[in-house]
Amino acid sequence: MNEPTSIDLSSTLSDAEPPLVGAAGRRATRAVAVSWGDRKVSIGGGAPVVVQSMTNTDTADAIATAIQVKELAQAGSEMVRITVNTPEAAREVIAIREQLDRMGVNTPLVGDFHYNGHKLLTQFPDCAQALSKYRINPGNMGGGKKRDDNFAQMIEVACRHQKPVRIGVNWGSLDHELMARKMDENSRRAQPWEAQAVMRDALVVSAISNAQRAELLGLPGDAIILSCKVSHVQDLIAVYRDLSSRCDYPLHLGLTEAGMGSKGIVASTAALSVLLQQGIGDTIRISLTPEPGGDRTREVVVAQEILQTMGLRAFTPMVVACPGCGRTSSTFFQELADSIQSYLRRQMLVWRTQYPGVESMNVAVMGCVVNGPGESRHADIGISLPGTGEVPSAPVFVDGERTVTLKGDRIAEEFQTIVENYVVRRYGGQHAQH
Repeated sequence: MNEPTSIDLSSTLSDAEPPLVGAAGRRATRAVAVSWGDRKVSIGGGAPVVVQSMTNTDTADAIATAIQVKELAQAGSEMVRITVNTPEAAREVIAIREQLDRMGVNTPLVGDFHYNGHKLLTQFPDCAQALSKYRINPGNMGGGKKRDDNFAQMIEVACRHQKPVRIGVNWGSLDHELMARKMDENSRRAQPWEAQAVMRDALVVSAISNAQRAELLGLPGDAIILSCKVSHVQDLIAVYRDLSSRCDYPLHLGLTEAGMGSKGIVASTAALSVLLQQGIGDTIRISLTPEPGGDRTREVVVAQEILQTMGLRAFTPMVVACPGCGRTSSTFFQELADSIQSYLRRQMLVWRTQYPGVESMNVAVMGCVVNGPGESRHADIGISLPGTGEVPSAPVFVDGERTVTLKGDRIAEEFQTIVENYVVRRYGGQHAQH
């Protein structure tokens, strides 16, 4: 029998490049400022990826819309888009903005315009001024000269009020004339593309050509953001790769009509994570269909968690928890993990200003002795709960050191107190320095 070959790894390891960690270098873009009062949100130009969301209230109901905007802002949405589709909605935008200002919510509002946006922005100048940014879909403005005139009218209003614009094309409303022209060009190719590839190219061409036209009409180049929305993961990845290689405008990422529940979350995460890892994307929105009576803020939480789990931004302390197995027949660790995670997210409303840096804290809630102590030591603060047949005690680890062992029926309350004290002790000093 041959002796096993001995392999010396020392030379290869010492000369090897370190593994890739985090996203590749961010794509260089222009910087666009979206502002209201003293609040300025920077998109592109190397700024952190911005989280945004959209209301699903009737904008004509100013109180309901203002309340939902506040909820989304408190959840962490850095801009909130509202539908402006009727004269009644446009008339109430100034009331929504004033109500938000009275509530101390200075989150910029983005107006979502489609078929009649040119009329509404012109007829309601207070609405045009109260919005911090406009979203325009050129595919919903008619055809030919009518489309060109309507687009020019909206850009003229944006210039007058000095508002940035997102030019957002969508495969469900793509310019029919452009698509027909692209299909004709494709038919003359020696090796024609598939129809899906032609559609993707038409989306990119539409977005860039409309941005260039907006600049010719007087809109500054640093007041333009682009998006190309589709509802299939691979199409979205292909479109944005192409778009990012052909322009330097900041890009808004989002999988349109992503769906409901886990399907919408998984599809959005799959698409956006690939692009973000390649440095593509300057602002994101997760388009989830809420369950009946569901919480609209879920799309904000998902967006934040995508960015945080990829190491691009930090929003709230992260909880590491094991999935459970036959060693953890008790559900106590699941309940504690859920309780702690909910508690941390609620506390961030206060901690965000009182304890800067706390959003990067890691907490571990583990269910048995197999990985519990190790994971707890790696976290800033962690607890290893007893599994099936283990001694009924729960060691707590702080900054890698075992500090106390909890027992009895008040483990949850005692651990939460330990977390509170840790936050004050570790991050309170940073607040004092600020």
